[in-house]
Amino acid sequence: MALPIVHHPHYVAPLKPDHRFPMSKYGYLRDALIARGLIADGGWVSPDLISAETLTRVHDAGYVERVFTLSLSEEEQRRIGLPRTERVVRRARLASAGTVLAARLALQHGIACNGAGGSHHAGPEGGAGFCTFNDVAVAIKALLDEGAIRRALVIDADVHQGDGTAKIFANDPAVFTLSIHAEKNYPVRKPASDLDIALPDGVEDVDYMLALKAGLRQAFQAGPFDLAFYNAGVDPHRDDRLGRLALSDAGLRERDRLALTACRARGVPVVGVIGGGYGDDKVAVAERHVILFEEAARLSV
Repeated sequence: MALPIVHHPHYVAPLKPDHRFPMSKYGYLRDALIARGLIADGGWVSPDLISAETLTRVHDAGYVERVFTLSLSEEEQRRIGLPRTERVVRRARLASAGTVLAARLALQHGIACNGAGGSHHAGPEGGAGFCTFNDVAVAIKALLDEGAIRRALVIDADVHQGDGTAKIFANDPAVFTLSIHAEKNYPVRKPASDLDIALPDGVEDVDYMLALKAGLRQAFQAGPFDLAFYNAGVDPHRDDRLGRLALSDAGLRERDRLALTACRARGVPVVGVIGGGYGDDKVAVAERHVILFEEAARLSV
């Protein structure tokens, strides 16, 4: 069975050429997936726009309304770090819908990936850190509310702590949140996940994998889970502009294999989202993101 992959051409929205957020990587990722035969040109599954009603299960209704009407305050916009445009809002809505769709596909097929997502800094009150809506939290809440799942696991391996996800699901027994991240990186204030693994600067492959293996064992002891979400941000890479860790390409691959295999070996369906990845060479960043899809495809047969 081919790996179910969710994508939409409008995952890319126009930004100024010097903007810090590498928006073009989503298009380069799609091209790389086509080149590797993981998807056919135009052969991906595309989401529809997510509704305000679905988003307000997780986010403040006034905030969602201000995003939709392009009326966020200057401070709210500064925290997010993306411009107030129809295309940026459309992209955020599609990315969230894409993770919901990928979750439904994972429940059917065991594993699926969204070619965007992982916007883990968006919390109940609003967005932050290039994250407008918390797509993973939105998907979890939608599936919980409709009874498709009873418990979910979040494995967040982005280099930045998943603070928004931690806030949304604080004291919620239906969701276990694991975040493995650089201790001294953004955000400054890190609300407690169910399990936080804070790593010192410069951690390389071997020590990272030891910490991840221990964290996965502990997380699954809190199960059983009906569905897992894996944020495979590539910003722990040694060449990432915003990371403080030092994983190699091989390290990223081993990390993804460990996380995905841990889920599938226990019979837990898993959704992959791409999370963060930053650098001037957007093609190189996209190539690192491809690793998630290659490792997921190995488990989809």
